[in-house]
Amino acid sequence: MPICRSLPELVSAARMLIILTTLSLSAGCVSRPSPVVLQPVAVNPSIGREIVLLSATNRQPDPAANGYDTVRSAAVSYQRYTVSIPPTHKSPEIEYPGSLPDPKHDMVVTDRSNLSKQDFLASAAANVDKMGTTAIFVHGYNYSFQEALFRFAQITADANTGGTPVLFSWPSEGAVTGYVADRDAVLASRDDLRDLLLSVASQPRMKRIVLFGHSMGSFLIMEALRELKLAGRDDVLGKLMVVLAAPDIDADVFQTQLDVIGKLKNPIVLFVSKDDRALAVSSFIGGERQRIGRLDVNDPAIQAAARKYGVRIIDITSVKGVDGLGHDRYASLAKLGPQLVSSQGQRGASASEVGAFVFDAAGAALASPFRLASKIVAPR
Repeated sequence: MPICRSLPELVSAARMLIILTTLSLSAGCVSRPSPVVLQPVAVNPSIGREIVLLSATNRQPDPAANGYDTVRSAAVSYQRYTVSIPPTHKSPEIEYPGSLPDPKHDMVVTDRSNLSKQDFLASAAANVDKMGTTAIFVHGYNYSFQEALFRFAQITADANTGGTPVLFSWPSEGAVTGYVADRDAVLASRDDLRDLLLSVASQPRMKRIVLFGHSMGSFLIMEALRELKLAGRDDVLGKLMVVLAAPDIDADVFQTQLDVIGKLKNPIVLFVSKDDRALAVSSFIGGERQRIGRLDVNDPAIQAAARKYGVRIIDITSVKGVDGLGHDRYASLAKLGPQLVSSQGQRGASASEVGAFVFDAAGAALASPFRLASKIVAPR
């Protein structure tokens, strides 16, 4: 007896097939790193440049793999990692080590240690840069812990801002098919991120926190900011410099979040791309609803909304990505980190610093989008 399916069921099945095929374009031909890359390797320190990273994760530890699982833990774990960056490193590449790690050509972990929360906070506070600034990175959908750590190592190495930055890793499934599960994991992680921000901001030497989120990690950040606002913690919000790259957030949801959070002392910065194919897939899943990361900065309504909410929207479509989907362009902008920190200072946002802008990638090595210099032009 033939199985009859309704038109909506067929459309839904076809849509899911398109989603899986599109996302697999970026992951299907690439070997993903196992937790073995987290194991320290003895290297000659003179070969590469070493950077130190702190991590806070609510993933369940996986003793068998000596890494972290995709399940949420009841407690947050803290660690310190030292990563050697090879002299041949090219931004924004991640040179994962193979079965025989070569520090001349590979990024390798040279030291790893567990920390108590007290030691973690003390280390974060003791290693702020000269301006009292540290950075916290929140990864996006489809990331394993080790992938998040090595991406953060690349960003940190290319930004070269000083201090000891922090990775917050939430329990992503690390799988193409885990989109819905990852959304649930984000909602289950917002209290942990909020508590991390409260703890880090409370350290006496901590003057500013660059809170950087990618993709679904941006949604997690906005939810944590909303909780801080509802709790009346404007003291913490005032220390934050929020940067959201390719934010995977429904446009209406983002507006309701901003309605609660209000204008921050430092404007929220959005990096958007009109041709981000990963966010196009996210729109499919969400019922064809607009994602913030694909906003059109030439739309007068978008420009007006950016000014109303005190947000800086920067189109980086012209920046070249490496994942084939246009979803990882932010990694190429890490080298502009120093300009972000130095140009923002402690001042709030003026009317000329918010709105919608276009980034000319030809000036990427010379101009920071955060300065809105000659390479940043207002859309016409």
